[in-house]
Amino acid sequence: MSASHSLAEGTVFVVNVIHAQPGKQEAALSIIREIVHYVADRRKEFLWSTLATSVDGQTVVNIEAITGPGDVEAFFSDATFADKFKRLNEIGRYEFHVYRARDLILPKV
Repeated sequence: MSASHSLAEGTVFVVNVIHAQPGKQEAALSIIREIVHYVADRRKEFLWSTLATSVDGQTVVNIEAITGPGDVEAFFSDATFADKFKRLNEIGRYEFHVYRARDLILPKV
C-alpha cells in the first residue's frame, strides 16, 4: 500500500491549461515560459513551476506553486504580466484554477 501524508496547510498551486490552436503548441509553450520566467524573476510569491506539453499536440499545462490563493490577483495587477498573458488569446484559449494540496501520496518503499 502507498504512503499518504496529510498536508495541514497545503501548498497552493495554479493549474493553467492552454488549449492552443492546431500547430500553435510550441508558440503557446514559448509564451507561458516567458511569463513564468518573468514572474520567477520578480515575485516573491512564486515558488516553482512545471511546464508540460501534451502528446495531443495542442495543450500546454503550467503547474505553478505560489505562496497563497491571492497571489494570482497580485500577478495580474502587474500591467506587463497582464499584457504578456493576453498574448495567449492570439493562439488559443486558456483557463486556470487555484488549488490547495491536501495529501501527498508516495509509493511504498
